[in-house]
Formats: sequence, structure tokens, C-alpha cells
Amino acid sequence: MEKTHKIDVVSIRLVEEPPLYSSKELKNPCDVAELFQDFLKDCDREMFCILNLRTKNQVINVNVVGMGTLNSVLVHPREVFKSAILSNASSIILAHNHPSGDPEPSRHDIEVTKRLAEAGNLMGIEVLDHIVVAENRYFSFREENILPEYFQMEEVAAEQSLPYVKSEKEKVH
Repeated sequence: MEKTHKIDVVSIRLVEEPPLYSSKELKNPCDVAELFQDFLKDCDREMFCILNLRTKNQVINVNVVGMGTLNSVLVHPREVFKSAILSNASSIILAHNHPSGDPEPSRHDIEVTKRLAEAGNLMGIEVLDHIVVAENRYFSFREENILPEYFQMEEVAAEQSLPYVKSEKEKVH
């Protein structure tokens, strides 16, 4: 008699957790920073999260990608983009905290951000920003023009900030 081998069938699903609440629509880096400052305020170690967004930059969900140590967190593109793909996100915003109180990104933060932006470009999932929060301050890679050039909007007025969400006038109905 021939031996039968069992092969497990698995599926991958998103599991809903208690929601985050924001009193504002997330339209710019400051709004996103406020959301994550509140979400990560009591963390004694670095946490890396992503905000998954629809085509018109409406928020789908937040995913905690990793929890690290006092001054670092391990981040791999596979883990970062897993929830973005499962959420059918067209773009993401990266966010993590610095428990030290200084939001200035390290060289490693900058390298990881560029690597994730390049990976997102290959998959068609745009990395809109990376926000580093610390106490009541934040650092936005977008505001500081650190993201790779191919992620910068083509037509931007010099005096105007780069919005995440189009105003009602700009929306196509």
C-alpha cells in the first residue's frame, strides 16, 4: 500500500484589531505625525508601521510591521509590503518612532527608506513619505525631499505643501 503524505493548505488573511481614531483627515505629514505620535507615545522601543492607502490616498488601515529595541527596528521589504498587497493599497506611508526624543533620522533610516521606496516602485506601490516621530516633534522625508526623485510629484508650486489628499476642487467626480 502506498503511503499518503499530508500537505497543509494555508491562507493568508488580514486580522482586524481595535481601530485607531483621528479627529482629522490625514492630508499632510503633520496630520500623519500627530496620528502616530498618539499611537506610539507609550512605546519604550522603536516600532515600525505603515499606513496603507487607496488610489486617492484614503486610509485603508495601519499595520505594525515590527517592534525593535531602544534604538533600532529590523525592517525587511517583504514584511513591509505584505499588508499593502493584502490590503490592495496603491501607496503607503512609512512611520516609526524614536524613543530617544530626537526625530532626526539615522543614516540607516535613510538607507532603509530609499530601499523600501525602490521596492515599492518595482511593485507599483508608491512610498509617499516616511515619518519619524519623537515626543512632540516629527521628521518627514517628503518635506525634507529625501525620497528618491521618481516619487516626487511633477507639478508642485514652490510655495505650496505636498498634500496627501486632493482637495474637493481637485477631485474628479
